[in-house]
Amino acid sequence: MRAVVQRALAARVEVEGQVVGAIERGLVAFVGAARDDDDADADHVANKIAGLRVFSDDAGKMSRALADVRGGVLAISQFTLFGDVRRGLRPSFDGAMEPVRAEALYDRFVAALRARGLEVATGRFRADMRVFVENDGPVTLLIDSKRTF
Repeated sequence: MRAVVQRALAARVEVEGQVVGAIERGLVAFVGAARDDDDADADHVANKIAGLRVFSDDAGKMSRALADVRGGVLAISQFTLFGDVRRGLRPSFDGAMEPVRAEALYDRFVAALRARGLEVATGRFRADMRVFVENDGPVTLLIDSKRTF
């Protein structure tokens, strides 16, 4: 499972002009599942995100996690994280998990974050979404359960 995580002052996601998920301070996680991912991959990425120390302490060092700052997570499903353009300009999504299984794994990921006591808002799986992120920093990190980067 892969995630691109951005620190945000606020974020929201809209589907057909309606807000379906929003957070104030926290992290926006764009999440995609690979063909061979399983529950352990979802749990690994959820643990990483929950524990990321990317919020500043009183000395200005990034040493605080979401729970420390009472931050939320806006989790957005995004299979395009597996877009492969090594052989041309049109992305191949062969590495992405098929949608039915991917949705179940995404739900597992969201549940794992909530089980850690975090506020989690979501987009709508397989919907055309508009995501608005007020970046903080900006701070953007890549997480991959297979540790390929």
